[in-house]
Amino acid sequence: MLVEFTVANFRSIKTKQSFSLVKGKGDELEHTNVFQLSGAGNPDLLRSAAIYGPNAAGKSNFVRALEIMRLVVIESATKMQHGDELPMSPFRLDRETEQASSEFEAVFVADGVRFQYGFTATRSRVMEEWLLAFPKGPPQRWFSRAWDEAQQTYSWKMGQALSGQKQLWQESTRPNALFLSTAVQLNSEQLQPVYDWFKRTLRTAQLGAWGPGFSASLCEGSESRERVLDFLKAADLDIHDVQVSKEKFDVRSLPDEMPEAYKQQLAEELKDKNFLEIKTVHQTLDGRTVMFEFDEESDGTRKLFSFAGPWLDSLKNGYVLFIDELHDNLHPKLVRFLIELFHNPETNPNNAQLVFTTHETSILSQEVFRRDQIWFCEKDEGQASELIPLSDFSPRKGRENLELSYLAGRYGALPYIKKLKTA
Repeated sequence: MLVEFTVANFRSIKTKQSFSLVKGKGDELEHTNVFQLSGAGNPDLLRSAAIYGPNAAGKSNFVRALEIMRLVVIESATKMQHGDELPMSPFRLDRETEQASSEFEAVFVADGVRFQYGFTATRSRVMEEWLLAFPKGPPQRWFSRAWDEAQQTYSWKMGQALSGQKQLWQESTRPNALFLSTAVQLNSEQLQPVYDWFKRTLRTAQLGAWGPGFSASLCEGSESRERVLDFLKAADLDIHDVQVSKEKFDVRSLPDEMPEAYKQQLAEELKDKNFLEIKTVHQTLDGRTVMFEFDEESDGTRKLFSFAGPWLDSLKNGYVLFIDELHDNLHPKLVRFLIELFHNPETNPNNAQLVFTTHETSILSQEVFRRDQIWFCEKDEGQASELIPLSDFSPRKGRENLELSYLAGRYGALPYIKKLKTA
């Protein structure tokens, strides 16, 4: 579960911006939109949050920041080599930040323990890295490192609570790799849950980024297939059934206009691979069934089918899901349907969390969200992105129409439309 995420000096984000999923004051929608964590000192958390703002305000950069943090944790010790650049992209509209390091920190719960992990980095090296654990309430500093520019070396602090071959892990950590990632690759069992939270629990995506393959693979098993069908029927797609078959790659299926050399290359690369062929089944008024090729379905239907699998998988396994532009090509009622699957303890038994950016204001309602679940993103005069919680505006509980107030400009985060000059 995610508690809080903080980022600074990354793309359009200049100063430190913190996003929280900690329950605020108020008891509204407490039994649906909030869940309790076990363990001393752990706060109650929110099941979802929505981020609003105009185009180019930096909403996508916020999601991208968490994606980059995840990428560096997973790949810096394995896929990067000495001298490779880290994927840092500092705020470029200020000379002071252009060469400074970017900062990322996440507070989360993994295997029942709350962790606070973060690092700062430039393109060439990790400047700082730290990990605190809260196994029984009070914090334990498991490790920290900081680059000493004058001495051209790292200053390390290893906590007694961290066990294992700390000296070996320290000596094996490259300047452009994380100690956390390196230690896990060298068999640190104690740090494995921290690494696994980033690799397995945290998921970031754009709605259109998922292909149909995973949903189709679920349809091969009877129980998971029923879950996918229930999802599609609940979304009112009129799909009675889905049939999936495995087909060997056939070079004859490639377009005639494709160059012969490229065809042969693909034939060699894919000759031993199976592909899933998807067909949807619709039922007529008189009870007959009619089969459609997947490509014959509408773009919206194909999109919903494609993320049915990942959505259900996230709910089943308690993942933390960040989606950019959830509203894209979806009817407002479908957007609400997807969100309320996370708010329903029956469909979300393992406390999965959903954070998404959107322009869809019909769901901006106190019937759907608590006041602490809404955030706004806008740029200041220096073109730097800022995250602002709705709670800063003290909206009246149960009385204020959030959608009308937002569109009227009370909370900011709206595009400022100017007159188009004519000749």
